[in-house]
Amino acid sequence: MQQQPSLTLRECLVGDRRFYRHVAVVVLPIIVQNTLSNVVSLLDNVMVGQVGTLPMSAVAIINQLLFVFNLCIWGALAGAGIFGAQFYGQGNMEGVRQTLRVKFIMVLLLLAIAFAVLLGGGPALIGLYIADGTPAADAAATMEYALGYLRVMLVGLIPFAITQAYAGTLRESGQTTLPMQASMIAMGVNFVFNCLLIFGLFGFPRLGVVGAGIATSLSRFVEFFIVASGAHRSVERYPFMQGVFHGFAIEGSLLRQIIVKGTPLLLNECLWSISQAMLLQCYSVRGIQVIAAMNITGTVTQIFNEVFLSLGNATSILVGQELGASRMAGARRTAWRMITLSVASCAVMGVALTLCSPIIPQIYNTEAEIRSLASSVIRMAALCMPLFAFANASYFTLRSGGKTVITFLFDSCYTWCVNIPIAFVLTRYTGLSIVLVYLFVNAADLIKCIIGFILVKKGVWVNNIVAQES
Repeated sequence: MQQQPSLTLRECLVGDRRFYRHVAVVVLPIIVQNTLSNVVSLLDNVMVGQVGTLPMSAVAIINQLLFVFNLCIWGALAGAGIFGAQFYGQGNMEGVRQTLRVKFIMVLLLLAIAFAVLLGGGPALIGLYIADGTPAADAAATMEYALGYLRVMLVGLIPFAITQAYAGTLRESGQTTLPMQASMIAMGVNFVFNCLLIFGLFGFPRLGVVGAGIATSLSRFVEFFIVASGAHRSVERYPFMQGVFHGFAIEGSLLRQIIVKGTPLLLNECLWSISQAMLLQCYSVRGIQVIAAMNITGTVTQIFNEVFLSLGNATSILVGQELGASRMAGARRTAWRMITLSVASCAVMGVALTLCSPIIPQIYNTEAEIRSLASSVIRMAALCMPLFAFANASYFTLRSGGKTVITFLFDSCYTWCVNIPIAFVLTRYTGLSIVLVYLFVNAADLIKCIIGFILVKKGVWVNNIVAQES
């Protein structure tokens, strides 16, 4: 293994201006895209919240279920994405093309599974989030709102999933601008049609939560059209798009490697997303008001979390390209600098989130008790943000080298074995407030950070997995 050159601690953790310019080119479009997307989600929640607490809770339940599908898509594509980033760093455009073809196949399979599960088991899944003590009328209304929203949102899963295959490959090549532009336009469409269809403005029908679902699905078709057409038109910028559908050939050895490396990632994202749904279910035993507060918290914190989440994606891309080019010392150095940048950024974002915690929940048209609860939980999330950042950057570093079994154990297995048992016990067998329960559940990630530090420092992830494909 190539030895890392002798560097000072500062040089290991902090890059020069050239390094940060390179990071900015990759990560800023991702941050802008995802932040604007989450701002629109916040506005969606506020608009639905104007209709009432029950519609807002229904949308929160469905979004949690769809979150499982979204992460399964990202997990399924991540295995091929590891190879895509390294192939691009190697200069192997045919390899990038073949990874994109694998992504399309995986997307179609997951869409078929998702439709079968959500259409067949929707009511049963929604019922898990409606606490036993909920008044019958409220429970029935929540179920009706949720099912109406789900049916419309299912249509939008198709363009969403295919767009992720395209956008992921573009990002792996360092081309992040087109997905950002498409997302920004789609968000504008979403916002406009939310206003028109939720509230029935300018002669449009007043559809409430169903209108929110229609607006979201429509925006996803717009985003898909822009990304797909732009990628195929600009083959000089995206050379791997040339001939991507000609013959649709995939080498058997590459497919086997992607399946071997990708299956743990798919399982990881699937289990991790289900774990987040389980955590919400644990919190929900404290009442439907808690679901509403957690919905506000999740929507608000996601905006501030986008900095470290986007930096995690950038870590995977930049470190993966270094590994694909067999620059092992550079990969190590890049990984530690990205981890440092992520944690430092989140310390700043955590302070900003704390300052905003009493303000943002006030824009929701819901009970004062729910707004106050959301503010308190948001402060706990802000306190834990540096932990989330370190764990996330460690995860993407390990993943970039193809150590997917380790990332599976590090991420979803840890959540199931540590966070969920803590939430289950504290919500059911103690009198602790939901705010302290949330804090203890998330503060347990300190142990995860220690494990991540050890794994990254040992360099178990420093691996060129496409060398044999040259």
